[in-house]
Amino acid sequence: MYRSASLLFAIQLSLSLFLSQSVLNLAGARQGEPKPRTIITTDGEIDDVDSFIRLLLYANEFRIEGLIYSSSMWHYKGDGKGTLFTSEMEMTRKMYGAKTSLRWPGVTWMEPLLEAYGEVYPNLSQHAAGFPTKEYLQSVVRVGNIDFEGEMAVDTEGSEFIKGKLLDDNLEPLYLQVWGGTNTIARALKSIEDQYKGTPEWESIYNKVTQKAILYAILDQDATYRKYIAPQWPDLKIYYNSSQFWCLAYPWKRAVPPAQQFLLEGKFMREEILHGHGPLLSQYYSYGDGQVQAGDEEHIHGDPTKLVNSQWGTFGKYDFISEGDSPAYLHLIDVGLDNLQHPQWGGWGGRLVQSTEQPNRWEDGKDVLDYNPFTEKMDATYPQIRWIEAIQQDFAGRADWCIKDVAEANHPPVVEALGETHRTATAGDRLLLEVKTSDPDGDDLHTHFWIYPEVGSYEAQPLVMQEGNQLEIQLHPTSSGQLHVVAEVRDSGEHPMTRYRRFVIEVKPLP
Repeated sequence: MYRSASLLFAIQLSLSLFLSQSVLNLAGARQGEPKPRTIITTDGEIDDVDSFIRLLLYANEFRIEGLIYSSSMWHYKGDGKGTLFTSEMEMTRKMYGAKTSLRWPGVTWMEPLLEAYGEVYPNLSQHAAGFPTKEYLQSVVRVGNIDFEGEMAVDTEGSEFIKGKLLDDNLEPLYLQVWGGTNTIARALKSIEDQYKGTPEWESIYNKVTQKAILYAILDQDATYRKYIAPQWPDLKIYYNSSQFWCLAYPWKRAVPPAQQFLLEGKFMREEILHGHGPLLSQYYSYGDGQVQAGDEEHIHGDPTKLVNSQWGTFGKYDFISEGDSPAYLHLIDVGLDNLQHPQWGGWGGRLVQSTEQPNRWEDGKDVLDYNPFTEKMDATYPQIRWIEAIQQDFAGRADWCIKDVAEANHPPVVEALGETHRTATAGDRLLLEVKTSDPDGDDLHTHFWIYPEVGSYEAQPLVMQEGNQLEIQLHPTSSGQLHVVAEVRDSGEHPMTRYRRFVIEVKPLP
């Protein structure tokens, strides 16, 4: 009996190690491709906290090089001297007038979240390679410019940390996520300008910074980008999301189609993500959960008596509140859509197109519309909404990684393109697109090819016929332009995970 039990345990252990190693090799970014570098600046609003918790569950997908406390039009500490401050931004100027401080959540709210991350880290690390340790993440936390909205007059630990990263010898792109105001980043840039402008090194320093820094901003939450960064650093790239993030923010009920709202409602959020999934997710803010953020008297969302007739709609207990800043890092996750270098192609972080007036600015808005099949209208939010189901199911799957062994949890399928993903063809050609798929858990997979008509310039509707993992395309004989075809592969796990391969076809006209 003892020998049989020992043999069974050895077999189970070997299987677990085999599965774990397979998942470690497959669940992260594609092998051979460096993960993007990123620094997060945050004002600590409750939606930032929720974005931060989800970020930690994806911390293996990018290299987090800094976690910086900053201020915004909604949150600032004050200088401790009773100085009155009036916002430069019209909305908060009208709402608050002159204040000595505003809804300040402090500079310690990351600490319990990182401690909780440390508790689930051993389990997360079974499921994918590359999760940073708690100690590493604690080592890159800094306090930036927090006294007032837009304060950028003095160097801080946070601004000096960002400055050092911008000036280091690593020339890979550095994505600066702006979850609050841009003021701490602006201070880092101003310090660089003060030190080098007028010196022989200035041109090379300016070129280094503008070639590596990319801002991903969710709205303007202070005036420092408009007043300082844009005019003084015109070649610095910015991805600006002002419309699409709303489906992951406070008014999500106005944007997300009713058929998909269950993914953000209390039953799904509570049962599949928040409760019974370890100490990190238990700190995630949701409606009516009884939690209160210290320092912010306007955080009443956790009060179960305040769910009805809020300015954003009527909510149920444990409903999603907001993660308005999550698109900034969802853009960085490699799910196979090749959007990192091409924000105009669209992905989990939305779709942003290059400004005709400012060539280093990519933005959304009224001219960046996708067809919404739920409303049968062109929609400025749908470039983000179209990924909501995949994003939320993936979140639920990762929540399981906090508590389940490898054999019990779901992991994303692996999708490889057979042949080139970027091709040239001639109008009238017949093409065959094919992917090879596998699943680390042995799940059944469903492949669906679809054309993304709003991306690219190909206007005709080609004839297509799918058989399994192959798609045959008959191009229209009189149409040319860039055609985008996405192979979407979903597994059959309890929380289905989805990965993709994008084919981009440059169709030339007939001679």
